[in-house]
Amino acid sequence: MQEEERLITTGFREEDEDAEQSLRPRTLAEYFGQDKLKKSLSVYMQAALARREPLDHILLYGPPGLGKTTLAGIIASEMGHNIRVTSGPAIERAGDLASILTNLNAGDVLFIDEIHRLSHSVEEVLYPAMEDYALDIMIGKGPSARSIRLDLPKFTLIGATTRAGMLTSPLRDRFGISFRLEMYSPEQLAVIVQRSAKILKIQCDRDGALEIASRSRGTPRIANRFIRRVRDFAEVNGTGRITVEVAQEALDMLEVDELGLDHTDRTMLRTMMEKFGGGPVGLDTLAASTGEDATTIEDIYEPYLLQLGFLMRTPRGRVCTQAAYDHMGLKMPGGADRRGADDAQVRMEL
Repeated sequence: MQEEERLITTGFREEDEDAEQSLRPRTLAEYFGQDKLKKSLSVYMQAALARREPLDHILLYGPPGLGKTTLAGIIASEMGHNIRVTSGPAIERAGDLASILTNLNAGDVLFIDEIHRLSHSVEEVLYPAMEDYALDIMIGKGPSARSIRLDLPKFTLIGATTRAGMLTSPLRDRFGISFRLEMYSPEQLAVIVQRSAKILKIQCDRDGALEIASRSRGTPRIANRFIRRVRDFAEVNGTGRITVEVAQEALDMLEVDELGLDHTDRTMLRTMMEKFGGGPVGLDTLAASTGEDATTIEDIYEPYLLQLGFLMRTPRGRVCTQAAYDHMGLKMPGGADRRGADDAQVRMEL
């Protein structure tokens, strides 16, 4: 199964576009969770509004699906200005960025998703724009070439990334405000699920919402995707109300278990356990055995399994933990001796 077909992927899917627009909160008060971030951001926005200045440039980073794009839209709305949305890969040349910047109005918000994927030449144009609200343009070539500086309206740049470590230091240092978005607890996600259910005009019990939330990998995007699928099931096979039983039956049908693992996750774990004795197994070997791309495994499948404590990365390869065997209902080979070997590999890694 390819990553884009998975229901539990945290990445954005085309089918999410219209649904997310209707379910997204419009104000900071409606935006649930990330309480520390909201408290600080509210202070910064009120101060900027009182001074009648644009908000300082903001960097939002964290796992995908936590609401970085939504938060950027809320900031623009609360500040009373328009937002221009683009992404790092879409800005291929310096001229593309210059065109966007020169069409901004004073106070506007420019949101660049996946900002870590900007090319070096584009970044060079962005530096003076962020610091001095100016655009340096070279006219002509060779000895007759000269540089002119165009003044830009004062704007706020909001950059979003899932890989803050890949940002260059000069770019990262130019953001005056930096926030990390944290994963949501099941209780927090249950509130979001119930809010979404109300917007979708479907009744949802607290326990039903909690069941959906507990299988959503701590991610609002997945939770909102699940509520739409469970709603379909409740309307066709149920009573039109999402209860814990309806949620369980619907998500079991979708092959999403109680921890949010789907068929692909379990296949990878089972391959490691049954074909390689639980590991260590190299990434390329695992990719060849499962028919998945090595980068896809490393970027898409592994992070959540590592977060659950089901996998360990060691110098010799990936290793399944006792917790993974317990979840899969299989016996870990080697017993205490194997666990001791795993502990030794962890110490080697550290």
